This record gives sequence, structure tokens and C-alpha cells, in this order.
Amino acid sequence: MNEPYEFAEPADKPLVYVRSVDVHELPEEVQAEAKGLDHLYAVHTSDGARLALVRDRKLAFVLARQNDFSPVAVH
Repeated sequence: MNEPYEFAEPADKPLVYVRSVDVHELPEEVQAEAKGLDHLYAVHTSDGARLALVRDRKLAFVLARQNDFSPVAVH
């Protein structure tokens, strides 16, 4: 009953946040690169700095993990 829980991500990796972003809220040059998509997924640091914009949610999580971050979803 008092066994430690093993989390999927190591606690020593910095957190990043993944959230959906409407393309029309982005700068025009980014909108042009979105090629008809309605939304992209952003990866942000805990202080709000955007690290990346990618095409889909799964890719955002993979990208974060490949760069030694622990991603969490933001609604």
C-alpha cells in the first residue's frame, strides 16, 4: 500500500507545455508556412517562451522528449 509510484517521465527533466494554437493568431509569415492548417501545436517553457510550432500534437510530445523535456498538455 505504501509502495512508491514510478512516473513515466523522470522528475529531473524540465517541464514543457504543449497546447493548440489557432493559426490566425500567429504572425503572417508563420501563417503562410502553415499551408492551410487551422491550428498548430506549440511547445512552451514554464515561463511562456515558445520553443517550437509543429503540425500535430503527437509530434510536439515526441519533439519535447527527444530534447530531454517532460511534456504536459495544456487545455
